[in-house]
Amino acid sequence: MGGLVIIVVVGFVALLAPYLAPFDPTETSLYSRLQPPNREHLLGTDGFGRDLLSRIIWGSRISLEVGIISVAIGVTFGLLLGVLAGYFGGFVDNVIMRFVDLLLCLPSILLAIAIVAVLGPGLRKVMAAVGITAIPRFARLSRASTLSIKQTDFVLAAKGIGCGNLHIMVKHVLPNILTPITVMATMGMADAIIMEAALSFLGIGVQPPNPTWGLILSEGRQYLRSAPWISTFAGLAIMFTVLGYNLLGDGLRDVLDPKFGKVRF
Repeated sequence: MGGLVIIVVVGFVALLAPYLAPFDPTETSLYSRLQPPNREHLLGTDGFGRDLLSRIIWGSRISLEVGIISVAIGVTFGLLLGVLAGYFGGFVDNVIMRFVDLLLCLPSILLAIAIVAVLGPGLRKVMAAVGITAIPRFARLSRASTLSIKQTDFVLAAKGIGCGNLHIMVKHVLPNILTPITVMATMGMADAIIMEAALSFLGIGVQPPNPTWGLILSEGRQYLRSAPWISTFAGLAIMFTVLGYNLLGDGLRDVLDPKFGKVRF
């Protein structure tokens, strides 16, 4: 429930960013640069005099957008590949899973860096890169779940009465493997937000002057001693959002999987 509260709050902040942000997040002012938190600028200003609170509020939009789109890409293609591999097995399984193993050869962050290096920086490129790195996890999970489901009596009965493969996968297999996929997708949002922040921090993600939490962290590195609030508040925004998704994922696992017992509030 705590994770759900955090995610709802962050979602409302992102949705109402134009009304909640007290300043234009890209407006610079040399007279206001590096101001500590005060009455006018509640979280202070950065090296260009931009209001930090406004940039963090607008940055939540980009972080959630990247998280949602990239996880949607990972779930869509991962689910498709995993169900096909698990249901048909044999040659199809070998080809698909060797491709998945190829994607798993590199750590996710290195794979994302390589993809962005090829495609170039930008918001859409980051979404694609993070989404591609998420495909293997969803593919392996959906394959394992499909292998278990296709041996059940109701699937065998559907085959016995002449149902086609597509009908069985859509009507019988897919609905019964969505529970673990939903839990992993929730936790995948946290991974996607961290990945986007890392790419922006390295300068190959979303480009300035767009306000993203990773970019704010990167810009605050040179002011860690003189203006530590820049990196501190951006880091706290990332930490609490990721914590919220992880807590929510744990809660969904307890609710949706009876093997984990009852949820304790």
